[in-house]
Amino acid sequence: MHIMEGFLPFAHAVGWTLASAPFVAYGLHAVKKRIRDKPEQRMLLGVAAAFSFVLSALKLPSVTGSCSHPTGTGLGALLFGPAAMAPIGAVVLLFQALLLAHGGLTTLGANLFSMAIVGPFAAAAIFRLARGIKCSFAVSVFLAASLADLLTYVTTSAQLAWAFPDPIGGFTASFAKFAGIFALTQIPLAISEGLLTVVIFNALARFNPQELQDMKLLPPQELRA
Repeated sequence: MHIMEGFLPFAHAVGWTLASAPFVAYGLHAVKKRIRDKPEQRMLLGVAAAFSFVLSALKLPSVTGSCSHPTGTGLGALLFGPAAMAPIGAVVLLFQALLLAHGGLTTLGANLFSMAIVGPFAAAAIFRLARGIKCSFAVSVFLAASLADLLTYVTTSAQLAWAFPDPIGGFTASFAKFAGIFALTQIPLAISEGLLTVVIFNALARFNPQELQDMKLLPPQELRA
């Protein structure tokens, strides 16, 4: 994630941009509809965007041309749906590229696809699955946020391996190298992000439980508990 400016071949940069564009367009429509129907959630949407911006700006050098860091997209994906995180992620990544030299403009599409598309959709699916098998709310949030973070980096590893296959082992060998190096920093970061996201949701459940119920994240019986 946050592949640096100019690192990807031109065709890959264009391809990932085109792949991400429909998600951003649909996400904009989803966000506008959500705010139109529930204008009181504007502030919470801003908090989710700020959370992603701050966490994903905490970069640690990992492999040549990229870095490791939390993503912060699980929170927004659970609150507003995964589609909403595509345009939010686009703004976050654009500002980071322009203001912090973190990522880049040519690699914006690739970074967006891994962090703001794969990660949020994974978070939403994992949360739904965990709740479906009767995991507690806290465990479901932890699994969603932490595994979404890891799957973001799995996607980045695949993007880099596709762009730079190993001369001998091809894509598979290159993917194993990138993913293996990422794992050293990303596994503890993913666990930390999962725990932090649980803390935030616990605070929301304590001080604003009705909003979580309106979002269909927390059933009434758990609110009473």
